[in-house]
Amino acid sequence: MRGLMTLLASAAGAHALVNRGNTCCFHLTASGGASGPVGQLSDGQNRIGDNSLSPAQFCIDSNGAITDGSGRGCILTPPTTQFQCDVGATPTPGFSVSSNGQLEFNGSPNFIACETGDNGGLNIHTTLSNALGQCTTITLMADSCSSSTSPPPSPQPNNGCGSILSAGNFEFPHLIVPVDSSSPNTAFGTRFNGTITSTISSIFNFDIPQSDSGKTCSLVFLFPNKADLQTSSFSFSGDGKIDVEKLASVATTQTTFNNMPSVAEDLGDITVSPGSSFVISTFSCPAGEAVSFEMKNAGSTDLDFFQDFNPAP
Repeated sequence: MRGLMTLLASAAGAHALVNRGNTCCFHLTASGGASGPVGQLSDGQNRIGDNSLSPAQFCIDSNGAITDGSGRGCILTPPTTQFQCDVGATPTPGFSVSSNGQLEFNGSPNFIACETGDNGGLNIHTTLSNALGQCTTITLMADSCSSSTSPPPSPQPNNGCGSILSAGNFEFPHLIVPVDSSSPNTAFGTRFNGTITSTISSIFNFDIPQSDSGKTCSLVFLFPNKADLQTSSFSFSGDGKIDVEKLASVATTQTTFNNMPSVAEDLGDITVSPGSSFVISTFSCPAGEAVSFEMKNAGSTDLDFFQDFNPAP
Protein backbone atom coordinates (compact mmCIF):
# COMPACT_ATOMS: atom_id res chain seq x y z
CA MET A 1 0.00 0.00 0.00
CA ARG A 2 1.59 3.25 -1.09
CA GLY A 3 0.81 5.28 2.00
CA LEU A 4 -2.41 5.95 3.84
CA MET A 5 -1.89 9.71 4.12
CA THR A 6 -0.77 11.04 0.73
CA LEU A 7 -0.46 14.40 -1.02
CA LEU A 8 -1.42 14.37 -4.69
CA ALA A 9 -0.24 17.07 -7.12
CA SER A 10 -1.96 17.61 -10.46
CA ALA A 11 -1.73 20.24 -13.17
CA ALA A 12 -4.37 22.94 -12.79
CA GLY A 13 -6.47 24.47 -15.55
CA ALA A 14 -9.07 27.20 -15.36
CA HIS A 15 -10.80 25.05 -12.79
CA ALA A 16 -8.78 22.66 -10.64
CA LEU A 17 -10.26 19.19 -10.83
CA VAL A 18 -9.85 16.48 -8.24
CA ASN A 19 -10.84 13.27 -9.95
CA ARG A 20 -11.83 10.17 -7.99
CA GLY A 21 -12.36 7.58 -10.70
CA ASN A 22 -15.08 9.21 -12.82
CA THR A 23 -16.07 11.77 -10.18
CA CYS A 24 -15.17 15.43 -9.87
CA CYS A 25 -14.92 17.28 -6.55
CA PHE A 26 -15.79 20.87 -5.68
CA HIS A 27 -16.92 23.37 -3.04
CA LEU A 28 -20.14 25.41 -3.20
CA THR A 29 -20.84 29.11 -2.64
CA ALA A 30 -24.37 30.51 -2.44
CA SER A 31 -25.58 33.80 -3.89
CA GLY A 32 -28.95 35.50 -4.24
CA GLY A 33 -31.25 35.95 -1.26
CA ALA A 34 -28.51 34.51 0.98
CA SER A 35 -24.82 34.18 0.29
CA GLY A 36 -21.66 32.53 1.51
CA PRO A 37 -19.85 29.19 1.40
CA VAL A 38 -21.75 25.97 1.98
CA GLY A 39 -20.61 24.32 5.20
CA GLN A 40 -21.69 21.11 6.82
CA LEU A 41 -22.77 19.98 10.27
CA SER A 42 -21.27 16.77 11.63
CA ASP A 43 -24.54 14.95 10.86
CA GLY A 44 -24.30 15.86 7.17
CA GLN A 45 -26.74 18.79 6.99
CA ASN A 46 -25.48 21.33 4.46
CA ARG A 47 -25.85 24.97 5.51
CA ILE A 48 -24.99 28.49 4.52
CA GLY A 49 -24.73 31.48 6.85
CA ASP A 50 -23.19 29.59 9.79
CA ASN A 51 -19.71 31.08 10.05
CA SER A 52 -18.59 28.38 12.50
CA LEU A 53 -18.64 25.76 9.71
CA SER A 54 -15.73 25.07 7.36
CA PRO A 55 -16.49 24.88 3.62
CA ALA A 56 -17.71 21.40 2.72
CA GLN A 57 -16.36 19.34 -0.17
CA PHE A 58 -18.64 17.48 -2.57
CA CYS A 59 -17.99 15.07 -5.44
CA ILE A 60 -20.34 14.45 -8.38
CA ASP A 61 -20.29 11.39 -10.63
CA SER A 62 -21.39 10.82 -14.21
CA ASN A 63 -24.94 10.03 -13.03
CA GLY A 64 -25.28 13.39 -11.30
CA ALA A 65 -25.09 11.78 -7.85
CA ILE A 66 -23.25 13.70 -5.14
CA THR A 67 -21.26 12.46 -2.16
CA ASP A 68 -19.54 14.58 0.48
CA GLY A 69 -15.92 14.58 1.63
CA SER A 70 -16.70 11.80 4.11
CA GLY A 71 -18.16 9.57 1.41
CA ARG A 72 -21.77 10.03 2.56
CA GLY A 73 -24.51 9.98 -0.05
CA CYS A 74 -26.20 13.36 -0.56
CA ILE A 75 -29.98 13.15 -0.80
CA LEU A 76 -33.12 15.27 -0.84
CA THR A 77 -34.94 14.24 2.33
CA PRO A 78 -38.72 13.92 2.09
CA PRO A 79 -41.02 15.71 2.46
CA THR A 80 -39.05 18.99 2.55
CA THR A 81 -36.40 18.13 -0.10
CA GLN A 82 -33.60 19.20 2.26
CA PHE A 83 -30.16 18.73 0.68
CA GLN A 84 -28.08 16.73 3.15
CA CYS A 85 -25.61 13.84 3.17
CA ASP A 86 -26.23 10.68 5.20
CA VAL A 87 -24.10 7.67 6.08
CA GLY A 88 -25.14 4.66 4.00
CA ALA A 89 -27.56 6.68 1.85
CA THR A 90 -27.77 6.15 -1.90
CA PRO A 91 -27.16 9.61 -3.37
CA THR A 92 -29.96 11.27 -5.32
CA PRO A 93 -29.11 11.50 -9.06
CA GLY A 94 -30.01 14.41 -11.32
CA PHE A 95 -27.48 17.04 -10.25
CA SER A 96 -25.11 18.70 -12.69
CA VAL A 97 -22.69 21.61 -12.94
CA SER A 98 -23.48 23.93 -15.85
CA SER A 99 -20.99 25.55 -18.22
CA ASN A 100 -20.96 28.69 -16.04
CA GLY A 101 -20.30 26.66 -12.88
CA GLN A 102 -23.79 26.68 -11.35
CA LEU A 103 -25.04 23.58 -9.58
CA GLU A 104 -28.35 22.45 -11.06
CA PHE A 105 -30.92 19.84 -10.09
CA ASN A 106 -32.94 18.39 -12.96
CA GLY A 107 -31.80 21.33 -15.09
CA SER A 108 -32.83 24.08 -12.65
CA PRO A 109 -30.23 26.33 -10.97
CA ASN A 110 -32.68 27.56 -8.32
CA PHE A 111 -32.48 26.33 -4.74
CA ILE A 112 -34.24 27.44 -1.56
CA ALA A 113 -32.41 28.50 1.63
CA CYS A 114 -34.52 28.39 4.80
CA GLU A 115 -33.76 29.71 8.26
CA THR A 116 -33.03 27.15 10.98
CA GLY A 117 -32.73 29.43 14.01
CA ASP A 118 -29.38 27.79 14.72
CA ASN A 119 -26.33 30.08 14.66
CA GLY A 120 -27.60 32.01 11.65
CA GLY A 121 -27.56 28.91 9.47
CA LEU A 122 -29.91 28.19 6.58
CA ASN A 123 -30.71 24.72 5.27
CA ILE A 124 -30.78 24.11 1.51
CA HIS A 125 -33.84 22.71 -0.28
CA THR A 126 -34.91 22.26 -3.89
CA THR A 127 -38.60 23.14 -3.49
CA LEU A 128 -40.63 25.40 -1.24
CA SER A 129 -43.22 23.86 1.06
CA ASN A 130 -45.56 24.91 3.86
CA ALA A 131 -43.46 22.86 6.30
CA LEU A 132 -40.56 25.31 5.96
CA GLY A 133 -40.04 28.60 7.74
CA GLN A 134 -38.74 31.82 6.24
CA CYS A 135 -36.99 31.04 2.96
CA THR A 136 -35.29 32.77 0.05
CA THR A 137 -34.18 31.74 -3.43
CA ILE A 138 -30.48 31.13 -4.02
CA THR A 139 -28.12 29.72 -6.62
CA LEU A 140 -25.07 27.60 -5.86
CA MET A 141 -21.74 28.07 -7.64
CA ALA A 142 -19.22 25.21 -7.82
CA ASP A 143 -15.52 26.11 -7.84
CA SER A 144 -14.76 23.32 -10.35
CA CYS A 145 -16.41 20.64 -12.50
CA SER A 146 -18.23 22.97 -14.91
CA SER A 147 -19.23 21.30 -18.15
CA SER A 148 -16.97 23.71 -20.07
CA THR A 149 -13.85 22.18 -18.55
CA SER A 150 -12.14 19.12 -19.92
CA PRO A 151 -13.89 15.93 -18.86
CA PRO A 152 -12.21 13.81 -16.21
CA PRO A 153 -10.05 10.93 -17.40
CA SER A 154 -11.62 7.56 -17.97
CA PRO A 155 -11.97 5.41 -14.87
CA GLN A 156 -8.97 3.22 -14.15
CA PRO A 157 -9.42 -0.58 -14.09
CA ASN A 158 -8.66 -0.57 -10.35
CA ASN A 159 -11.40 1.26 -8.45
CA GLY A 160 -9.54 1.10 -5.14
CA CYS A 161 -6.83 3.37 -3.76
CA GLY A 162 -4.85 3.31 -6.99
CA SER A 163 -7.59 5.11 -8.92
CA ILE A 164 -6.89 8.24 -6.85
CA LEU A 165 -3.12 8.11 -7.05
CA SER A 166 -3.23 7.68 -10.82
CA ALA A 167 -4.56 11.24 -11.17
CA GLY A 168 -1.11 12.79 -10.76
CA ASN A 169 2.20 12.90 -8.94
CA PHE A 170 2.10 12.25 -5.21
CA GLU A 171 4.20 12.76 -2.11
CA PHE A 172 4.32 10.51 0.93
CA PRO A 173 4.91 12.08 4.37
CA HIS A 174 8.57 12.58 5.20
CA LEU A 175 7.95 12.93 8.92
CA ILE A 176 5.25 11.35 11.09
CA VAL A 177 5.21 12.72 14.63
CA PRO A 178 2.84 11.41 17.33
CA VAL A 179 1.81 13.70 20.18
CA ASP A 180 0.09 12.47 23.34
CA SER A 181 -2.10 14.59 25.61
CA SER A 182 -1.48 12.11 28.44
CA SER A 183 2.26 12.76 28.12
CA PRO A 184 2.18 16.38 26.94
CA ASN A 185 5.90 17.19 27.28
CA THR A 186 7.28 14.03 25.67
CA ALA A 187 8.80 14.28 22.18
CA PHE A 188 8.39 10.87 20.54
CA GLY A 189 10.35 11.78 17.40
CA THR A 190 9.41 10.46 13.99
CA ARG A 191 7.67 7.12 13.46
CA PHE A 192 6.76 4.85 10.56
CA ASN A 193 3.22 4.44 11.89
CA GLY A 194 0.33 6.84 12.08
CA THR A 195 -1.54 6.50 15.37
CA ILE A 196 -4.90 7.93 16.44
CA THR A 197 -6.39 7.17 19.86
CA SER A 198 -8.31 9.03 22.56
CA THR A 199 -5.06 10.74 23.62
CA ILE A 200 -2.65 10.33 20.68
CA SER A 201 -2.80 12.20 17.39
CA SER A 202 -0.32 12.11 14.51
CA ILE A 203 1.23 14.97 12.54
CA PHE A 204 2.27 14.36 8.93
CA ASN A 205 4.88 16.57 7.21
CA PHE A 206 4.93 16.83 3.42
CA ASP A 207 7.75 18.47 1.45
CA ILE A 208 6.36 20.02 -1.73
CA PRO A 209 8.96 20.15 -4.55
CA GLN A 210 9.52 23.35 -6.50
CA SER A 211 8.44 21.47 -9.63
CA ASP A 212 4.85 21.51 -8.30
CA SER A 213 4.62 25.28 -8.77
CA GLY A 214 1.33 26.20 -10.43
CA LYS A 215 -0.24 22.83 -9.67
CA THR A 216 -3.14 21.88 -7.43
CA CYS A 217 -2.45 19.69 -4.40
CA SER A 218 -4.97 17.33 -2.83
CA LEU A 219 -4.61 15.72 0.58
CA VAL A 220 -5.96 12.18 0.35
CA PHE A 221 -6.42 9.38 2.86
CA LEU A 222 -6.42 5.83 1.53
CA PHE A 223 -7.71 3.04 3.77
CA PRO A 224 -7.60 -0.35 1.98
CA ASN A 225 -8.92 -3.66 3.16
CA LYS A 226 -6.36 -5.82 4.95
CA ALA A 227 -6.68 -8.47 2.25
CA ASP A 228 -5.35 -5.96 -0.30
CA LEU A 229 -2.15 -5.15 1.61
CA GLN A 230 1.23 -6.60 0.69
CA THR A 231 3.67 -5.69 3.48
CA SER A 232 1.59 -3.35 5.61
CA SER A 233 -1.07 -3.79 8.25
CA PHE A 234 -3.26 -1.83 10.63
CA SER A 235 -5.36 -2.14 13.76
CA PHE A 236 -8.71 -0.37 13.82
CA SER A 237 -11.69 -0.06 16.14
CA GLY A 238 -14.29 2.51 17.09
CA ASP A 239 -16.56 4.73 15.00
CA GLY A 240 -13.85 5.83 12.54
CA LYS A 241 -14.36 9.56 13.08
CA ILE A 242 -11.17 11.56 12.52
CA ASP A 243 -10.64 15.32 12.49
CA VAL A 244 -8.00 16.64 10.08
CA GLU A 245 -6.32 20.02 10.59
CA LYS A 246 -3.73 22.00 8.67
CA LEU A 247 -1.12 23.40 11.03
CA ALA A 248 0.35 26.90 10.93
CA SER A 249 3.94 25.60 10.80
CA VAL A 250 5.73 22.29 10.44
CA ALA A 251 6.40 19.75 13.16
CA THR A 252 9.89 18.55 14.07
CA THR A 253 11.27 15.55 15.91
CA GLN A 254 11.12 17.69 19.07
CA THR A 255 7.40 18.44 18.75
CA THR A 256 5.26 17.57 21.77
CA PHE A 257 1.58 17.95 22.58
CA ASN A 258 2.34 21.16 24.49
CA ASN A 259 4.56 22.83 21.87
CA MET A 260 2.94 21.59 18.66
CA PRO A 261 2.11 24.23 16.01
CA SER A 262 -1.21 26.02 16.20
CA VAL A 263 -4.08 25.14 13.86
CA ALA A 264 -4.24 27.21 10.68
CA GLU A 265 -7.39 25.57 9.30
CA ASP A 266 -9.74 22.82 10.42
CA LEU A 267 -10.36 20.69 7.32
CA GLY A 268 -13.30 18.89 8.90
CA ASP A 269 -14.12 15.35 9.97
CA ILE A 270 -13.99 12.15 7.96
CA THR A 271 -15.44 8.79 8.96
CA VAL A 272 -13.06 6.06 7.85
CA SER A 273 -13.48 2.33 7.47
CA PRO A 274 -11.47 -0.31 5.59
CA GLY A 275 -12.01 -0.08 1.85
CA SER A 276 -12.62 3.68 1.85
CA SER A 277 -10.69 6.65 0.49
CA PHE A 278 -11.08 10.39 0.91
CA VAL A 279 -10.01 13.60 -0.79
CA ILE A 280 -9.74 15.71 2.36
CA SER A 281 -8.69 19.07 0.94
CA THR A 282 -7.64 20.70 -2.32
CA PHE A 283 -5.39 23.77 -2.50
CA SER A 284 -2.69 25.50 -4.54
CA CYS A 285 0.57 23.61 -4.08
CA PRO A 286 2.96 25.58 -1.81
CA ALA A 287 5.92 24.76 -4.05
CA GLY A 288 9.28 24.61 -2.32
CA GLU A 289 7.72 24.53 1.14
CA ALA A 290 6.80 21.97 3.78
CA VAL A 291 3.30 21.62 5.23
CA SER A 292 1.96 19.74 8.26
CA PHE A 293 -1.42 18.13 8.86
CA GLU A 294 -2.71 16.63 12.10
CA MET A 295 -5.10 13.68 12.30
CA LYS A 296 -6.86 13.27 15.63
CA ASN A 297 -9.72 11.34 17.15
CA ALA A 298 -13.15 12.93 16.67
CA GLY A 299 -15.16 10.15 18.29
CA SER A 300 -14.10 6.71 19.52
CA THR A 301 -11.50 5.91 16.84
CA ASP A 302 -8.48 3.77 17.66
CA LEU A 303 -6.29 3.41 14.56
CA ASP A 304 -2.66 2.43 14.07
CA PHE A 305 -1.28 1.93 10.57
CA PHE A 306 2.08 1.42 8.92
CA GLN A 307 2.76 4.11 6.30
CA ASP A 308 3.88 1.78 3.52
CA PHE A 309 5.20 2.63 0.05
CA ASN A 310 4.30 -0.47 -1.94
CA PRO A 311 1.98 -0.10 -4.97
CA ALA A 312 -1.55 0.90 -4.03
CA PRO A 313 -4.14 -1.88 -4.32
